[in-house]
Amino acid sequence: MKVLNNDLKTSTFKGIYVLSGDDEFLKNSYKKRLKAAIVGEDQMNFAYFEGKGTDADAVIEFANTLPFFSQYRCILIEGSQWFKSGNDKFLNYISDKPDSTKIIFVENDLDKRSKLYKKIKELGYIAELNHPTNDELINWAGNIINKSGKKITVSNMNLFIARVGNDMERLKSELGKLISFTLDKDIIEEEDIKAITSISLTNKIFELVKSITNNKIQDALDIYEDLVALKEPPLKIMILITRQFNQLLQIKELIASGFNEKDIISNMKLNPYVVKNLMRQARGFDMAMLLSYVKNAIELEEAIKQGNINDKLALEMLMLTR
Repeated sequence: MKVLNNDLKTSTFKGIYVLSGDDEFLKNSYKKRLKAAIVGEDQMNFAYFEGKGTDADAVIEFANTLPFFSQYRCILIEGSQWFKSGNDKFLNYISDKPDSTKIIFVENDLDKRSKLYKKIKELGYIAELNHPTNDELINWAGNIINKSGKKITVSNMNLFIARVGNDMERLKSELGKLISFTLDKDIIEEEDIKAITSISLTNKIFELVKSITNNKIQDALDIYEDLVALKEPPLKIMILITRQFNQLLQIKELIASGFNEKDIISNMKLNPYVVKNLMRQARGFDMAMLLSYVKNAIELEEAIKQGNINDKLALEMLMLTR
C-alpha cells in the first residue's frame, strides 16, 4: 500500500494498476482514490468495463485516444478474468500504450504464472490488498471512534471485531451504527456492542462446529440453513468448518507445547476473543479426535468440490465422526 499511497500523494502514476486480494473495502477505496486523482469527475476521459466479456479492442481504442483538455485518460476494468483466462491482444498492446492513459484493474483471481501478470508487474504495479491484522484493525477502528469523540477499551474493541469480522467494509458500516447508537455517551461499553452488532460468519461457524462436535444434529442443520439463507455458498461453509477444525488442532498442539493464551494469540495472529473461544473448545477434545475431524472435513470438502456428495449429507456425515 505504500506505493499506492506515495503515487496518490505525489500524483505520479504508473501506466497500469492491478488491485487484487480479499479485502473488498481496500480495493474499493483505492479504486475510487486512483480514479479521482487521475481524472476526477471528468467523464469524457474515463471509461469503465466489467466482466469476462470485456472487449480488448474497445479498451485499446479508448486508450489510444488522446486526453481531451486533461492530462490523462483513465480506464477502469473490473472482473475481466484476463489474469486467469489470458488476453493476447491486450498483452501484446500494453508495451505501446500511451503514457497519457492510465488503466486500473480490479480483480479477485490472479494467476501469477500468467504472461499478463508478469508483464504488468514489469510495467505497472500489482497491489495485493488483503485483510489487515487484528492490531491494524484496532488502530484503524480506534481512530474512527476517537474522531467521533468517544472512547473504547482495547478489550471491547477486540469484542467488536470478533463479532463483526475483519471485513473493513462491514466494520465501517457497523462502526457507524455503534457511534450513532451511543450518541449520548462518551464511552462505548460491552453492552452497546452486543446490542448493536450482528454475529459474524466466523462466530456462526464456531457455533456450527460446536453443534457438530456435541452431536446436536438439528442445531447444526438450523445454523447451516441460516447461513444458506444469507447466501453463503455451501462449499464456503465447509471450507470454513475445515479451517476451524485445523485451528482447533493447531491450538491443541500449541497448548501441549506449553504455549499460554498470549503466546497463541501472537503465534496464530488471531483476535484475542477468537483465541479464547477456540482454546475453550479445544480443551474438550483429545488429539486423535481432532485429527479425525480434520481428516473427514478435508475429504468431505473435496467430495463437495467434485460433486460426489450433497452438502447437507456431507455435514451430517461430519457429525458422525468419532
